[in-house]
Amino acid sequence: MPAETDSDIFELFTNFSTREKGFTILVNRYKERLYWHIRRMVVGHDDADDVLQNTFLTAWQGIENFRGESKRFTWLYRIATNECLTFLERQKRKAPHHLSYSENSLENKLKSDDYFDANKAEWKLHLAIQSLPEQQKLVFSLRYFEEMPYKTISEILQVSEGALKASFHHATKKVEQYLLNH
Repeated sequence: MPAETDSDIFELFTNFSTREKGFTILVNRYKERLYWHIRRMVVGHDDADDVLQNTFLTAWQGIENFRGESKRFTWLYRIATNECLTFLERQKRKAPHHLSYSENSLENKLKSDDYFDANKAEWKLHLAIQSLPEQQKLVFSLRYFEEMPYKTISEILQVSEGALKASFHHATKKVEQYLLNH
């Protein structure tokens, strides 16, 4: 009988004899949603795949630490978000600290990606989003693309709902300005 709920999946996952089966079901249930969440942050497909793999590896290693204080998918999104931030921080340390280099690098990554068409508005939207600071990028992506309520985003990012609303507002204005000026 297949696991229907997250609780069923985590029960399988936490039981030593059914751990692999539970993990496989968990990966299959969340891999696409998490992939697109990660992809919007790190841009490149290969990088997103690496971060996704690290996300599931961290989940596998940390299941004993899951205390059940949040929803299970919230826990996975928090892991994915932390893995994205870690990846982006490593990229910043590797790259020269020149702002125009970073902007050109993101633009070149998007232009070379088969998923994006440089002639479409969507491509410009993704460029605008990539120009945001990390926190605003996260909030904007979770709210705009995932259509998550502020309460859920608050649980994932561990930030107050008021701060998230302000961050989303500022991000929206910056995206709007970017689209108007480019």
